[in-house]
Amino acid sequence: MAAQAYHDRDGVIWMDGEFVDWREAKVHVLTHGLHYASAVFEGERAYGGKIFESRRHSERLHKSAQILGFDIPFTVDEIEAAKVETLARSGLDSAYVRAIAWRGSEMMGVSAQNNTIHLAVAVWHWGDYFADKMKGIAMTHAKWRRPDPKTAPCEAKAAGLYMICTLSKHAAEREGFADALMLDWRGHVAEATGANIFFLRDGALHTPTPDCFLNGITRQTAIKLAEARQIEIVERTILPEELSTFSECFITGTAAELTPVRSIGDVDYKPGEVTEALVTDYSDLVNGKIMMPAS
Repeated sequence: MAAQAYHDRDGVIWMDGEFVDWREAKVHVLTHGLHYASAVFEGERAYGGKIFESRRHSERLHKSAQILGFDIPFTVDEIEAAKVETLARSGLDSAYVRAIAWRGSEMMGVSAQNNTIHLAVAVWHWGDYFADKMKGIAMTHAKWRRPDPKTAPCEAKAAGLYMICTLSKHAAEREGFADALMLDWRGHVAEATGANIFFLRDGALHTPTPDCFLNGITRQTAIKLAEARQIEIVERTILPEELSTFSECFITGTAAELTPVRSIGDVDYKPGEVTEALVTDYSDLVNGKIMMPAS
């Protein structure tokens, strides 16, 4: 059965301060955000009716917009209220929450400084990002690389930065893989197409330094959970030739949550004790069974 298209669903979407029918939440074809990727967004999950790390996501949305040179005309508190009400109106306890801000259609061209800034919040059901994820996903290597931070605003969760991620994930899926490992412009290990990555060696977790890709909120949460278990975290440059020296691997992200990796190309990993423990800890945390560890 085909998945229901996102433009054709029942429900409401919060848009520019009011709720509109889901099918009527539209923008003009000459919207600047569509042509020039002048949009920023957040992906969030609600568990048991509560959005995990909601305020941090709303604050990051504001920061991302400022990096792209515009101010969102709603405060963090107003965005928080909009997300809470949209979730309540959806009737869902566990859900995906998408907030997005973009430049409108008053000016069409590279320069669009006088365009109205719009904001929308939508909520929908979304289960596991990967099917049977506890078996571990198989990944390949992406052709595209994360850009030099001097060439792209890597600290923003900006729509335009995901173009190479989509290209890489589509290529991976055509070859029968679930995702792809992206290197950065220097040839160092960076991340998956929509998630950060961790590796285990001799009891320590190694993860690339996020100097040209987003330091994900789930990534930061995983580090706190690992530290609470007295697991050493080594944040450093990781080279592709090191991949075979690690025993476990997992990726982190709002959509992916904590997902074990069973292979990257011809290198195999075993979703083992550490990965399984952190997957459990993350599930317990987001479902309110344990508290967030202190920094």
